[in-house]
Amino acid sequence: MKKVRYFRLALIVIIFGLTWPSCQKASTGAAEAPAEEESVPKAVTLTVEALKSANIRIEPAAFRVAGQTIKAVGEIEFNAKTYSHITSRSAGRIEEVFAFPGDRVKKGQVLHNFYSPDYLSLQAEFIQASERRRRLSADDAEQATAKALLDSVRRRLLVLGVGEEELAELEKIRIIQPLLSVRAPFSGSILESSAIVGDYVEFGVVLFKMADLSTLWAHTHIYEKDLPFVRPGCLVRVRVAALPGDEFPGRLLLVGDLVDEKTRTVEGRAEVPNPAGKLKPGMYIEADIVAPSDRRALFVPAAAVQDYENKKVVFVRSGEGTFSLREVSTGEAQNGFVEIRSGLKEGESVVTGGSFLLKSEMLKKSLGEDEP
Repeated sequence: MKKVRYFRLALIVIIFGLTWPSCQKASTGAAEAPAEEESVPKAVTLTVEALKSANIRIEPAAFRVAGQTIKAVGEIEFNAKTYSHITSRSAGRIEEVFAFPGDRVKKGQVLHNFYSPDYLSLQAEFIQASERRRRLSADDAEQATAKALLDSVRRRLLVLGVGEEELAELEKIRIIQPLLSVRAPFSGSILESSAIVGDYVEFGVVLFKMADLSTLWAHTHIYEKDLPFVRPGCLVRVRVAALPGDEFPGRLLLVGDLVDEKTRTVEGRAEVPNPAGKLKPGMYIEADIVAPSDRRALFVPAAAVQDYENKKVVFVRSGEGTFSLREVSTGEAQNGFVEIRSGLKEGESVVTGGSFLLKSEMLKKSLGEDEP
């Protein structure tokens, strides 16, 4: 029995001796692991010359009133204020056509010349009424009658599409013009045209459809639950699938009075400038409507926020010529500013101009540190 006990005791001592070094190593490794995970804050230091050439600009993070963003969908429409059907104002024959679908025309530009018997007879009446008024200038009673007759003919010519300058010229030279020039009522694009040389057209026939596309309407569908927050005058940011990354700002003009029973939405209308002509009527849109709010939040200029290693970061001035990389959590974007939900404090100076250069320097530094 003693031999058995001695044997067991010796076996325990051997096992303990074998496992002790590994336990010691595991314990040492566990203690050293945090030291390996510690990282030095990433920063970039530029020389005075580099600072000048980089054109670094700095602005403080500051609190602003943060509007509530309402999501909506819709489509782009013509601005009805600058959309027109140009119709024949009397029966007659088209003699010349100068504008065609796709053309951009200026206000007052001649679209086509038109032979109209009504135009010829009204010119003759106008010349006669003008001469009568001149002859009877000494008689006050007859002068009033002559003036009334002349004004009547003048108004009918204006309705026909004759301009004031053309009337002044007609009164001066007293020569009947054979063709009526039909002009563009405003600057814009010709969308459709049915004017063909030689065609005889009746009164009221649509000859041209034209629109000024420099300003369009965004027709939005606002959910019933969002109505308490939305009102005319709110900022609207429009996006279209055809132009990823582009936003088109506008203003909400109208919030409708009726709720659609099926979709539970109300129509909204926003006016959106379109100077470059990128937006096209008929495009489907996503819209952010920025509703008024009393909430205040920390904001920085949008140019300060960069993407780095799949994170949102900013560069914070931490010393003379030194800029530290700071990860941030972002929120709403509005009016060229981005909300910062965490990672920054009010008053901290962030780089708004030249941050891309700092990001490039940081990437170079990271690659250098990774090299063996």
